[in-house]
Amino acid sequence: MLTFLMKRLVAGVVVLFAIACLTYALLYFSSANIARNILGEYATQEQLDAKSAELGLDQPLIVRFLGWLGQALTGDLGSSWFTGQSVAGALVTRLPVTLALIVTAIIVIAIVATLLGMAAAVKRGWIDRVVQTAAVVGDAIPGFVLAIVLVTFLAIQLRLFPATSSISPDSPSSAWTASLTLPVIALVINGVTGAAQQVRSAVIKQLEKDYVRTLRSRGISERVILFKHVLRSAAPAGLTVLSLQFIGMLGGVVIIEQIFALPGMGALAVSSTTLGDIPLVMGVVLYTVVIVIIVNLLVDLANGWLNPKVRVS
Repeated sequence: MLTFLMKRLVAGVVVLFAIACLTYALLYFSSANIARNILGEYATQEQLDAKSAELGLDQPLIVRFLGWLGQALTGDLGSSWFTGQSVAGALVTRLPVTLALIVTAIIVIAIVATLLGMAAAVKRGWIDRVVQTAAVVGDAIPGFVLAIVLVTFLAIQLRLFPATSSISPDSPSSAWTASLTLPVIALVINGVTGAAQQVRSAVIKQLEKDYVRTLRSRGISERVILFKHVLRSAAPAGLTVLSLQFIGMLGGVVIIEQIFALPGMGALAVSSTTLGDIPLVMGVVLYTVVIVIIVNLLVDLANGWLNPKVRVS
C-alpha cells in the first residue's frame, strides 16, 4: 500500500509541475497589456515601463517563472497585482464556498445515485426505464439552465430561497444553507441520473457473476448479498464516476456561482483571468490542481481498499 501511495503522490507532483509550467507560459504570452490594465488608459509610456519593470514583466519567461516557482515552493504565492491582497488570503476566503457547494452536491449524488442505480438493477421494469431515460435527459440539459429555472420559480416567484447569495466565511449556518440549496439542487439534478446509470450497469454486471449464485445457494439474504458483496464490488465504478463529476464541477461551477452570485473560486477565476492578474490566476490553478490530485488519490485509495487488484495495476 505504501508503494501504491508513493507512486500516486509522485505522479501528482509531476502533473502539478507540468500544469504550472504550461499555465505560466500561456499567461506570459498574453501579458502585454497588464500594465495598461493596472494604470488605466491615460498612463504615460514612462509609467507603463516603470510598472512593467516593477512587476518583472520585462524579464524573460524562464527568469519570471523561476522567480515565481521559488516563492511558491516556500508557500508564498505573491499578491494580486490589482488589489494588493495576498493570493493565499483571497483563495482561503473563497475556497470554502466552492468546496461546500461541490462536496455537498457530490454526497447527495452518491447517496441518491446508489439507491436509484441499485433499484433499477434489481427491480428493473419501469424504474430501470426511468433511470435510463433520465440519464439521457440529464446529460442533455446544462446545469446553468436548471439553475436559471430554479432561480426563476423558487427564488423570484415563490421567494422560498434568496435569488443571490451574500454569504461569507463567518456567516451563520442558516445563511449557508439558504444560499447553497438551489445551487446544490441544480448540480444534483444534472449529475445524479448519469451516476445512477453507471451504478446500475456495475450492479447488473456483478449480479450475473457466479459468486452471487453461490451466496444465494447458501441461503444468505438478498439484502446482505446486495449491500455487503455486490455493492462493494460495484463501488469502484461508482467512485470513478463521482470523481470525474467532482473534477467537472470544479470547472462547471463557475457559471453556477455567477448565476447565484456566490463568492467562490469561479468568480475569482473569471475576474483574475480577464484582468490578467497572473499571481492570482496561478494561485487558482494550483489550488484547483491540488484538489484534483487529492480527490484522485482518495479515489485510488478507496478503490485499492475495495479491490486489492487495483493496488498492483
